Amino acid sequence: MSAVAVQATPASPPPTPPTSSARRRRRGAIDAAGPLTYLVAFAFVGICIAPVLYIIFGGFRTNAQITADPSGLPGPWEIGNYVDVLASGRFWQQVGNSAVTGLFTTLGVVVLGLMASYVLARYSFSGRGAMYSLFAAGLMFPMTVAITPLYIMIKNLGLMNSLAGIILPQIAFALPTTIIILVPFLRAIPREIEEAASIDGASRLGFFFRMVVPLSVPGVVTVGILAFIASWNSYMLPLFILNDESTYTLPLGVQSFASEYSVDTARVLAFTSLSMIPALIFFSLFERRIVGGLTGAVKG
Repeated sequence: MSAVAVQATPASPPPTPPTSSARRRRRGAIDAAGPLTYLVAFAFVGICIAPVLYIIFGGFRTNAQITADPSGLPGPWEIGNYVDVLASGRFWQQVGNSAVTGLFTTLGVVVLGLMASYVLARYSFSGRGAMYSLFAAGLMFPMTVAITPLYIMIKNLGLMNSLAGIILPQIAFALPTTIIILVPFLRAIPREIEEAASIDGASRLGFFFRMVVPLSVPGVVTVGILAFIASWNSYMLPLFILNDESTYTLPLGVQSFASEYSVDTARVLAFTSLSMIPALIFFSLFERRIVGGLTGAVKG
């Protein structure tokens, strides 16, 4: 009986392979979309790179060349503008101020952000969702909106005209992005690893330093790079806090340099290009780290 039933059951037909015309249509659609995609991509890349290249090449020109042909290439090439800027002690002092500000901002963002994200991701307590939402809401309030009360607070704390008056607010405004990125990383760590570490005698701090920190390196690198580049390019906050040229960072130094040498456009372009090259190199070297870290945060 069962054998008859089995024999009577018709076998499912194999899937029909696509016809040659369907394959040609699909291949034609892909080939048609390919050049258009590359064209749009190159157009966006050109829009982003053209101003940077104009500034860099403009530093190799003279003021007469820029006046005669603003969009032309150097001819002949003039390296004296870059030599004069590199020989300036004020430029290197501002590089040092920017480096100190960026490094301490990055350190504060990574340490505080990793500790706060660990608590929000691994502990259950009342108000955890509200605290996470509070940090997320911080993304909606840029520094420009809070610059006036921030200026009053820094002045009352006695941090005016000091690098600490820039570092502390930058850490505070970078924490929302840091926590949004790191919480999924730390939440994705399996509970079994924590239980196994507890059985082996590891304390919560031991588990944090021995397991959580190494496993969250991609996210830590990502938020560190973003914090450093944001600090390096910060202009609004130093403009309100710093008044002495000895404490200027590079973005503010470019503004004062441009006002002092407003007629010497070529030297101003050289100063500007040298100021942004470190951030461009830093971002280019760690671009894959940033993409990988953000991808891991989304997956988590």
